[in-house]
Amino acid sequence: MPDAVRPSPLPWLLLLLSLTTGLVDAVSVLGLGKVFTANMTGNVVFLGFALAGAPGFVIAPGLVALATFMGGALVAGRLGRAMGQRPLRRWLLIAAAFEAALLWTAAVIAAGYDVAELEPRGALYAIIGATAIAMGFRNATIRQLKVPDLTTTVLTLTITGIAADSTPAGGSNPNWGRRLGSVAAILGGAALGALLVVRTGSLVVPLFVAGALVLAGTAMCAVHPAARVPS
Repeated sequence: MPDAVRPSPLPWLLLLLSLTTGLVDAVSVLGLGKVFTANMTGNVVFLGFALAGAPGFVIAPGLVALATFMGGALVAGRLGRAMGQRPLRRWLLIAAAFEAALLWTAAVIAAGYDVAELEPRGALYAIIGATAIAMGFRNATIRQLKVPDLTTTVLTLTITGIAADSTPAGGSNPNWGRRLGSVAAILGGAALGALLVVRTGSLVVPLFVAGALVLAGTAMCAVHPAARVPS
């Protein structure tokens, strides 16, 4: 099959990245207290709870996650504009290396972190920061790639589309496989991440696995002929 008509490997890569989102969400929610580092909608809601004085909700973790997430997105925005006319594989590999390095840095920090006690506090905020920068960077990168129905981190619009564009709603079910795959990937990643956190009592393994999947999956995508063309 000629290179020009080979299907892009990006959807498969983004499904794999969706699975790693589930891993990161399991780490943040189960191991870092009431905070998300991949899903900022949840953080804004939790901040509202904290501002209202709801028990168990703290302002600082959410603010750290929001600020560092935006920092990661800013860096990715500049990188994406700089890489726009270069081969897609170069952009993807740089992005994957950056994200994996941050996730593995968080894993190293997590080696001395007590999940049950959320201590030491310095390690808590360092893990929040490293994973939120990685997820902000990823979100901005995926946004620039513009692959329909595969955001890798947010499912609200995806699930809405499954129902609103379905046959009972009078639709034609566009990208239904991609949409269902995205839901299944994040669900599976969250289940796997929860098992790893609960069984090991540590965040090291899920963070290491997430970084390894990001880097290995992107490397496999980069060897595809479609990755030679400018992004």
